Amino acid sequence: MNAQDARYAPDSSYAWMRLALALLVGTIACVGSWSAVVVVTAVQQEFGVMRADASLPYTFAMIGFGVGNIAMGRLADRFGIVWPIVLGALLLCSGYALASVAGSLWQFALAHGFLIGLGAATGFSPLIADLSHWFRRYRGLAVVFGASGSYLAGMFWPQLINWGVQTHGLRTTHLWLGIACLVVMLPLAPLFRRRPNAASIAAAEATSAGARGSLGLSPNQLQLLLVVAGFCCCVAMSMPQVHIVAYCSDLGYGVARGAEMLSVMMALGIVSRISSGFVADKIGGTATLALSSLMQGMALFLYLWFDGLSSLFIVTGIFGLFQGGIVPMYAVIIRDYMPPREAGVRIGVVMSATIFGMAFGGWVSGLIFDATSSYRLAFLNGLAWNLINLSIVCWLMLKARPKLAAA
Repeated sequence: MNAQDARYAPDSSYAWMRLALALLVGTIACVGSWSAVVVVTAVQQEFGVMRADASLPYTFAMIGFGVGNIAMGRLADRFGIVWPIVLGALLLCSGYALASVAGSLWQFALAHGFLIGLGAATGFSPLIADLSHWFRRYRGLAVVFGASGSYLAGMFWPQLINWGVQTHGLRTTHLWLGIACLVVMLPLAPLFRRRPNAASIAAAEATSAGARGSLGLSPNQLQLLLVVAGFCCCVAMSMPQVHIVAYCSDLGYGVARGAEMLSVMMALGIVSRISSGFVADKIGGTATLALSSLMQGMALFLYLWFDGLSSLFIVTGIFGLFQGGIVPMYAVIIRDYMPPREAGVRIGVVMSATIFGMAFGGWVSGLIFDATSSYRLAFLNGLAWNLINLSIVCWLMLKARPKLAAA
């Protein structure tokens, strides 16, 4: 290997620099995943609608986010990550600008679905897939760091958005969100021009082919299992993430306290994600996924028993610590067992399933609340979906025992 190849080899200093830049891009782009969560009650007041209807912009954003993960992943596989970043910046800017002048709830929701959600997808699957090519020994750690951009966005943006809505109003805040995405993301895009060399890709192809043989499943069979598992886990995950702000408001603690809880959840979720990367590099992605799924179910169960302000902060923190490592593990498993040249689109498909699970879960939780005037059944609904996920993942973990034993 010559000096030029060594400089840009997997796990090199360049790879870690690229990871830091990807984390920044992901934090900015993934505002599109969280802005609709914070403004649920503001949307209710602005358009005079029910809670389930006010949840529709989030649902539309998640649908756009899911489709965008597949489309942007495919684009990244073919042309590299630069074009998805540029396109994402333009979509986010135009989406938030149109949302700021929406005359109805449906216009507001469609701006989230067709523009904001699609643009936000740039900061998730495409970046994760791109990073996975630049790391071998520390791939699990790199993937969870890349995926943490979404959680950093969840920690940083809710406070700023809540302040903006309270100070300047719903519409002005959305306009400035679009401008911020454009100003930050466009100058960073050219820094991602370099692509992995052919030798690195060829070595990764050989490794994943051997792993698929030991697993005993075809790529499409494994992908189907991960799609179902990803959908189920995120239906469960969506209940606290999407409705914690509204839940606190209903309990009389106020929207500001709910936004603080969401930030705490996301901050501790980052700790969880990073920790899961260390664990995955030791015991494998499937075992780590099973452990995280089990702990998420335990945290959801705690929500049924505690609703005091202090106890709710504690339970929300526990939930953040337990669920943060789940979603990135799907990407780790895909890169362990799937062809690397298809990483963008395959990771995008599975991540889209998790996003559709979040969208469905967020909407159905609002529907359950409207029917019962309580979130108790919504938490039970989340537990049921989590059990399905845990069953699939445990079966998959048994299939992957040779990898765990070798580790």
